[in-house]
Amino acid sequence: MESQLNLVTQPLALEELNDLIIDSIQDIKGKNIIKLDLRRLPDSPADYFIICEGDSSTQVRAIAGNVARRVKYEGGVSPAAKEGETVARWICIDYYNTVVHVFYREARAFYELEQLWSDAVLTEYATL
Repeated sequence: MESQLNLVTQPLALEELNDLIIDSIQDIKGKNIIKLDLRRLPDSPADYFIICEGDSSTQVRAIAGNVARRVKYEGGVSPAAKEGETVARWICIDYYNTVVHVFYREARAFYELEQLWSDAVLTEYATL
């Protein structure tokens, strides 16, 4: 029996990975999606941060799960680490060069990653 999943055999380019992550977030109606380009900042922990938020812990989990699932099956990439799923106020998915932060709205306002990395080039994406 043939599998319905088509695994990618060639690694994704960084921009393709970022586009897939953003599309995966939009699938689950993630809000206030931004990409921070950290490449020109000294001592940055990654090349990119992709940040979004959900309206409930259930939606935060669903967004993070969809990102991990689609990137694995469509992009052939597994995360180096995934943290925060139990409480689902801030789930962090580390893809080495890109780190995805899926926040519950109040947690995002508290941590203010956009302010912490305000020197980064910021790109906003539509909430679908």
